[in-house]
Amino acid sequence: MYKYSGKPRPVRDTSDTDLRSRLRFCAESGQIWLHEHRMLLIHAEVQASLRRELIDTLGMDRARGLLTRMGYAAGMRDFELARTRAGSDGDVEAFMAGPQLHMLEGIAKVSTVSLEYDRDAGSFYAEFIWENSWESEWHKHYYGTYSEPVCWSQIGYACAYASSFMGRPILYKELQCAGMGENHCRIVGKLLEDWDDATEYSRFFVKESIAEQLIDLQTQVVQLRSAIGEKEKLPADVIGNSKAFRTAYDMLQQAAKSQITVLLLGETGAGKEVFARALHNRSSRCNESFIAINCAAIPHDLVESELFGVEKGAFTGALSARPGRFERANGGTLFLDEIGDLPLSAQVKLLRVLQEGEIERLGDHKVRKIDVRLVAATNVDLKQLVKEGKFRSDLYYRLNAFQINIPPLRERKEDIPLLANRFIEKYSAIHGKKLNGFTDKAMRAILAYPWPGNIRELLNMVERGVILAPNGTRIELEQMFSSSSIDPAMEFGLDSNGSLGVDTREPVEDLYEFVIKGNMTLDTVEATLIESAVKTANGNLSAAARALGLTRPQLAYRLRRLQENSVAPSDVALVHASE
Repeated sequence: MYKYSGKPRPVRDTSDTDLRSRLRFCAESGQIWLHEHRMLLIHAEVQASLRRELIDTLGMDRARGLLTRMGYAAGMRDFELARTRAGSDGDVEAFMAGPQLHMLEGIAKVSTVSLEYDRDAGSFYAEFIWENSWESEWHKHYYGTYSEPVCWSQIGYACAYASSFMGRPILYKELQCAGMGENHCRIVGKLLEDWDDATEYSRFFVKESIAEQLIDLQTQVVQLRSAIGEKEKLPADVIGNSKAFRTAYDMLQQAAKSQITVLLLGETGAGKEVFARALHNRSSRCNESFIAINCAAIPHDLVESELFGVEKGAFTGALSARPGRFERANGGTLFLDEIGDLPLSAQVKLLRVLQEGEIERLGDHKVRKIDVRLVAATNVDLKQLVKEGKFRSDLYYRLNAFQINIPPLRERKEDIPLLANRFIEKYSAIHGKKLNGFTDKAMRAILAYPWPGNIRELLNMVERGVILAPNGTRIELEQMFSSSSIDPAMEFGLDSNGSLGVDTREPVEDLYEFVIKGNMTLDTVEATLIESAVKTANGNLSAAARALGLTRPQLAYRLRRLQENSVAPSDVALVHASE
């Protein structure tokens, strides 16, 4: 509980140096930062001109509502900053940081007349005096002395800050205003329910359209577009507006109208299975099963039984008959991921299934008719595998009847904020949190980072941020990105001020100079890449080969060559030797 009442006391920042130390001007990037929030230094006259245009365009009432809500948003952001600054959400320093920030931002000089609150009991009363209010000065400049209070955005700010602090709706009213000819402005804040006329003022905090006619027109346009076959809404998990994404998605929509076999090409984590599910859901088979199988995750000697089924006694351990994935997907869609890892023996049978529409279980001679839409996916070059004799050319041409290239996330920069915000919504619901998005610095890092793991990596990073961010705040840079030895801001292309690094050289150019200057050899570069891949795959050479875009025999050959030249790192050599 806190109580002050008496002679008006100017608000003074008891930790003024703390607030000012968080304000950083970066001349190189042209940015101003207050903690992790990007700020702007704007001419008051320019801001006043915009305010005037809003009033003249929307009318006094609608402009008041819009400016009040803008102020409310600013108050919420400043409370987030104050909460990281103060030692406790419940102490007076945390509350008074709001008026201090208000003054630091040049809005008005604030003096405390009365302040009483008890967070546990849920009581609140505050009275402040504003002097030199920019909003009242400029309103009077353009419109003369007004009949009502005019510090609309400042009132919105005070309401938001106090409401966030108390955890309950607080409404401030401006009982005196310099815009009405008074010497200064005076505001009083109480719990929303303590005001008899709260409803009259609450309407300014509710978003509204400019005119009901616009809403009616918008509805009619939507209906007309739907009637003439406007493109359907994207599924919840398929998000993007970039040209590369739209090209791939338009191809998917065309394929969904037919029963043609589809081959999805894309890097690991780019969303191949999501595309496959979207294809199934938009096809005539949407009410039947969608069965997915990763060919690389199944031992080669079990692939055929998994795909085509097995009869009892077909091999040791086959204690009962069971259907394969093709039978389970009958009438629906079968998605074969990592099709390039399918062994040659299974490729022969798969080709027959595609040609004849029938299967035989392992250990059985009975032919079973099936009706399955096949969608395959890979992140390797099947043409190269065909040349090497590791993939059947006739199967390749059968699978490649309709090819869709799914772009990596680095080629879809404009889609990254859409995806990140979608994942915040998803994981906030899963983890029972309410978050307000990302800080400015975190969003810049998201856009600067190359995302080698594509959408899957972004999804995992956002979930990590959701888990670590306190409820009611924004996800910060360090809550998403972690590093044991390198400053995350530097690691992901940002300088200490939160701006994009000025060095725009590609890593490939740096590597080229290292090799040309004799600091590294090509064999050393190759050995380093292999070492990293094997470590990331926890010693699994097959997984490491896929990450490098190689087959396992290709990787084994390179390892042998590097070991013979005494270039392969010892831990990689040991892993290879053990296999």
